[in-house]
Amino acid sequence: MGQICCLPACKPTPMTQLVVRRLLVDMNAPMARHWCAGDAFRTAFFNALSMSFPVGEQFFIDAVRQGSQALSPDVQAPFSEQVQGFVGQEATHRRLHELYNQQLERLGLENRWGPRAQERLRQLAGLDPRHALGITAANEHFTSIFADWLLKNPDVLGNDDPRLATLWLWHSAEESEHRNVAFDLYRALGGNEEWRLRWFRRVTVFFVTDLLRQTVLNLRRDRTLWRWGTWQGAAVFLFGRQGLVRRTFTPWRDYLRADFHPAQHDAQAAEQWLHANRAAYAPVGGSNRAQK
Repeated sequence: MGQICCLPACKPTPMTQLVVRRLLVDMNAPMARHWCAGDAFRTAFFNALSMSFPVGEQFFIDAVRQGSQALSPDVQAPFSEQVQGFVGQEATHRRLHELYNQQLERLGLENRWGPRAQERLRQLAGLDPRHALGITAANEHFTSIFADWLLKNPDVLGNDDPRLATLWLWHSAEESEHRNVAFDLYRALGGNEEWRLRWFRRVTVFFVTDLLRQTVLNLRRDRTLWRWGTWQGAAVFLFGRQGLVRRTFTPWRDYLRADFHPAQHDAQAAEQWLHANRAAYAPVGGSNRAQK
């Protein structure tokens, strides 16, 4: 990978302090079969995403840590607090989604995405750390644009399980908060545009394919795969006026611009949710007290 790096881009982007928060929900309580507004497709979709998170978030943590350690000390110092905050937030997400996924196992669902992703990521061992950061930055773009859409359309989660709705919205807010970290580290290490875009295209294919495969598997296990209502609901959820695909395509495409930076996307929805829902979580420290 080339050593292309513009000096201004090597500085961490100014951003809100990354506070590690303990979410005040009981993830050991049983989960309803169709917890998401009684909708089979939406439930299967969100459950599929959760199945990927523990493996993915551990990879992101490792990528950011190793990328930071590869920087020279003078460049590394300004990133220190952001890296620690990123690690703390992602470690908390990983832990709660592990509990979430245990509930899915009790419902008879099979997680094939997590093991498949883990095997795929093992093949990256020993490569230049910028590759892992490029993959992480691409995935963080996916999660941040999805997060912003969800925060602006919280009604898709329904009212059947306020605990899970809170989990998804809290997770979304923190994804928006730390969306710059991997991207800035990639550039600080001299990551070039060719590989940034190459990994983004690859991540797009793998992410969309894996998400659809796991969602379909969940529906099959749920015995709702061939019901007309399942796919009618899917069409509205994905392609309706406020549909996920319809509303996130343009911000997804922004990543392909040569002048793109994650900070160009608005994060006010995340800030507003965190401010309005302070009773839902307890800060356990700022970026200097990241969870391990």
